[in-house]
Amino acid sequence: MNYIKTGMLLAAMTALFLVIGYAIGGQNGIVIAFIMAAGMNLFAYWNADKMVLSMYGAQQVDAHSAPEFYGIVAALAQRANLPMPKVFIVEDDQPNAFATGRNPENASVCATSGLLRMLSHEEISGVMAHELAHVHNRDTLIMTITATIAGAIGMLANFAMFFGAARSNDERGGNGLGVVGALVMMIVAPLAASVVQMAISRTREYSADRIGAQISGNPMALASALRKIEHYAHQVPSPAAQQNPATAHLFIINPLSGSGMDGLFSTHPHTDNRVAALEDLAQQMGTGRFEPDIDTGEGVHAAPTHVPETHIHEATVRRWRQGSVPPSGSQGGPSVRRPWG
Repeated sequence: MNYIKTGMLLAAMTALFLVIGYAIGGQNGIVIAFIMAAGMNLFAYWNADKMVLSMYGAQQVDAHSAPEFYGIVAALAQRANLPMPKVFIVEDDQPNAFATGRNPENASVCATSGLLRMLSHEEISGVMAHELAHVHNRDTLIMTITATIAGAIGMLANFAMFFGAARSNDERGGNGLGVVGALVMMIVAPLAASVVQMAISRTREYSADRIGAQISGNPMALASALRKIEHYAHQVPSPAAQQNPATAHLFIINPLSGSGMDGLFSTHPHTDNRVAALEDLAQQMGTGRFEPDIDTGEGVHAAPTHVPETHIHEATVRRWRQGSVPPSGSQGGPSVRRPWG
């Protein structure tokens, strides 16, 4: 059902794009809009992951520079029968994570240094399993396409202001946009595109939560991680995310502000709803009353459901200090080796 809903939303966004092209330039406008969309999507398909990682100054790590973190991702990828993705760390005090890449063979997963400091080993595993679920579902490509089309819709809406008045007497018998119509389109079209984009993002998050919990085998660790990340997202600003708000939908929790309900303008489902779904899944997995969405090659059972609600897991801080990520508040002076060398 989630895939059907996502397909319908993508179709709606594409239709909106073509309608705007027609409103601006008639049948020729549709052709131009289609060519623009194809060109932008082709560019995004090959380069979007590099662009996003560059925006956040992500540094690639390996088994030598960040052994524990890299080991977590490697074990989860093997369990999910996925190719090993590239692993990145962003120096950011806010705990968060995202995945990118056009397919599982060219995927990257990224965590902030804050996530590695503030979450336990089990919670980090839950978060990275969620990101690998996005890779498995090819959500990274879906969200790249929706972001690209949404951006193109915004561009076309701006073009409408320049061409609307000039087309007051076009080949359709004088039914051009006009200045008023162009102004309305400039406001309504990008707004509608954003609503559809956010709806797609919310749909994919629920699916990634479920499959990620099955990959890690511990739904409650992911639930605990979501609670902690949301808490810190409201308290610890992310300068990079604030500079690139269009990428907010990529993260496991909105890095900008969060939302009080699953409203039209929320990029993510409300955390309470996600946690409730994970609690239900944990109960089903504990009793064997569930149908796996992914074949992990072994029986999947819920791990112990109690995960301590601590703010800073001291053992994790020591562990990641040795693995090179400095504790919160550290400026990474000469005595502290970064996880990427």
